[in-house]
Amino acid sequence: MGKTFRNLFVAGCVVLWLVPLYLLVVNALTPVGSYSGNADWTPNGFALWDNLVTAWTDAGIGESFASSLLYAVVCGAAAVLVAAMAAFAVVVLPIPRPTFWFWLIYSGTLFPLQMFLAPLFGMYADGNLYDTRLGLMLIYVAWSIPFAFFLIRNQMTTMPPEVTEAAMIDGASFRRIFWRIHVPLMGSSLAAAFIFQFTAVWNDLLFGITLSRSPEVQPVMAALTGLNNAYASSGPPVILAGALIVSLPTLVVFLTFRGLFLRGVTAATR
Repeated sequence: MGKTFRNLFVAGCVVLWLVPLYLLVVNALTPVGSYSGNADWTPNGFALWDNLVTAWTDAGIGESFASSLLYAVVCGAAAVLVAAMAAFAVVVLPIPRPTFWFWLIYSGTLFPLQMFLAPLFGMYADGNLYDTRLGLMLIYVAWSIPFAFFLIRNQMTTMPPEVTEAAMIDGASFRRIFWRIHVPLMGSSLAAAFIFQFTAVWNDLLFGITLSRSPEVQPVMAALTGLNNAYASSGPPVILAGALIVSLPTLVVFLTFRGLFLRGVTAATR
C-alpha cells in the first residue's frame, strides 16, 4: 500500500511538472496571427521556427544569450575555484579560528539580495562599473562563492587528515597538496558546485535588471523580461519561444552531467 501511494505521488508530481512544459511547447508552435489569447491545449499550426527566429533576432535574445553563457561559465568556474581555495584554507591550513572564517564566508547566503542593491548601484555608478560585463561578472562571482564554499567544505571535512600529513612528511607544499591531492579527490563536489552556480547565474534576473541596461550586457533573463513587455499583446507565442530558448542550457547541463551532479551532492551532504 505504501509503495503504491508513493508511486502515485511521484507520478502526480511528474504530471504537475510536465503540464506547464507541454503548454509552453504547444503554444510556442502557434503562429502569432492565429493565437486566440487563450492557452491552446492542442497544436494550432506550426510556426515554432518563425517564433524562435523572431525571439532570437528581432527581440534580441541571441545577444543576451551569449552574454549569459559567458557569465554562467566564467563566473561559475571562478567562484568554484575561489571557494575550493577558501575551503582548503579553513579545513586544512593551520589558520586561527577556522569556525569564524567558515561563518564569515557562509553568511553571504543568509542575507536577502535586495539589501545589497542600493549600495551596489551607488558603488557601481561611482566606479564606472554600471552597465558593464565586468561589473556583472564581479558580482556574480562574489554572489556564487558562499554556497559553493559550503558544498566543497562539507566534502573536504570527510577527507582523512592522514592524507595531508603523509604528503607533508614527503615534503609537499600546501599548494601542491591542494592541486595534486584535494582537487582530484573533490572532482564530483567541484562539478556539483559548478552546476549549481551555472544555474544560479543563468537564472539571475535581479542583478541583471538593476546593474545593466544595454542589450549586449544584459543577461538573458533580463532580455526575456523585455521581450515580455514588447510582445505582451501581439505575440505571446514569441515570448514562449524565447522562454523555450532560455530554458535549454540548464536542462542540457543537468541531463548531461546528472550522474556527476548526484555524486557530488551526495558526497557534499553526507
